[in-house]
Amino acid sequence: MNTLRSKLETNRTRKDLYILLRPAGPLCLTGLPGLACALLLTSLPVHGQDIAWPQFRGPESNPVGTHARLAEHWSKTENVEWSQEIPGRGWSSPIVTGGRVYVTTVTTDGKSKPPQIGTEYSNEYVAELLKQGVPMKEVIERVTERDIELPKEVVLHYFLYCLNLKSGKVEWQKEFNTGHPPGGRHRKNSFVSESPVTDGKQVYVYVANLGLWAFDLKGKLAWTTPLEANPIYLDFGTGSSPALAENLLVIVSDNEKQQYIAAFDKQTGKQVWRTNRDLGGKGQPVQRSGWATPFVWRHALRTEIVAVGPGEVVSYDLAGKELWRMSGIAATPIPTPFAYDGLLYVDGGRGRPLFAIRPGAAGDISLGKDQTANEYVVWSQAKGGTYLPSPVAYQGAVYTLTETGILNRFDAKTGKQIYKTRIDPKATAFTTSPWAYNGKLFCLSEEGQTFVIGTGEEFQLLHVNELDDMAQASPALVGDRLLIRTERRLYSIRRKT
Repeated sequence: MNTLRSKLETNRTRKDLYILLRPAGPLCLTGLPGLACALLLTSLPVHGQDIAWPQFRGPESNPVGTHARLAEHWSKTENVEWSQEIPGRGWSSPIVTGGRVYVTTVTTDGKSKPPQIGTEYSNEYVAELLKQGVPMKEVIERVTERDIELPKEVVLHYFLYCLNLKSGKVEWQKEFNTGHPPGGRHRKNSFVSESPVTDGKQVYVYVANLGLWAFDLKGKLAWTTPLEANPIYLDFGTGSSPALAENLLVIVSDNEKQQYIAAFDKQTGKQVWRTNRDLGGKGQPVQRSGWATPFVWRHALRTEIVAVGPGEVVSYDLAGKELWRMSGIAATPIPTPFAYDGLLYVDGGRGRPLFAIRPGAAGDISLGKDQTANEYVVWSQAKGGTYLPSPVAYQGAVYTLTETGILNRFDAKTGKQIYKTRIDPKATAFTTSPWAYNGKLFCLSEEGQTFVIGTGEEFQLLHVNELDDMAQASPALVGDRLLIRTERRLYSIRRKT
């Protein structure tokens, strides 16, 4: 609270307040939360989309379905194989292995500040209070009281749920932590916006600034490793999910005290290496927190861990040594990088470029002034980046979706913009990353509406599927099943005929 007050009191203009109070978490923040997160797990023994969905955004961090019978129409009753209430709140995404679905959630003793659609309501509240002549000190107190949930205000119960993929029945649940959270959250975020990850033998749970847990598939705790608590910008909360690379469990912690990337032995939980980072913080207001999930990029030359942070993206080898870096990233990074057809795609964030990078880079590969490409940056699209949803690549195109419902289609090889359009006048709030299959693109809004769009070179909105519940988590695609998590329920969407 003191940090929030002091920062805001030294940044009194509306412009600064607009920047400071914008929810910038994992809206996964995961969206905020739920806020931004993904990676490539080709090292895992759970190959094949029909078998598993081992992490946020799937086995290749590019959520594309391959099963011809995946549903294109659904509602709360149509093509619903099952739905299961998940108590509490969590914007983490479901993962699947061995015919089981794993998902995390947090319940709160007493009341919890509810989420709200959109990203501007904190800023609008500040503007309204200032217009009324409310003193700055009181403005900060009232905004914090309404929109920020501080650690001292809540006692939490952290759970991992295991559900049967075919029936939705809860097979077991484990409470793995209880107590005050290590930091606050913006009310649009959750206290478990980080998605778990699995290698098919164990499920690994990460809660930033709190700890790591490994469970076998029957719910037995294998190990736990506590982590130090570091402050997050304005107590917005966290959202970067873990990644698996060979025998390493990798996390990125970009925070206001000491940023770092670290790897832990997945069998024991012992730290193998840790590399400190020094990103962002060069402008005003000072911001050093990030919510993007690291991506394990495997290509013919090597395996590397690509970690987007405030102001820059940095890639590391499997020993934590820096390979290359590139500037041009937003101060509040959320979207997750991914690879497609031999190139790495990095979403620089709102107002920043979308980049396509070829393998083999070394050193600083930042673009110079007026440059759009260089030896390793194949192409870039100025202002092609987005705030919350991560892009998806499908059938030779890269699709980006803004938090306000603007959809872009770019040629994946050249970066040429094919179209830019608003999806629908009603589609104004998005956190969930889009996904694709069977010649369709699916964009799930925070209101629970999925806008189904043809994937041709001309924009065509085909229809809208309604679930009538807030949504920020990204889905899982397993065989002919689509798993969608809303604020209250987990749905298995499957064609009945």
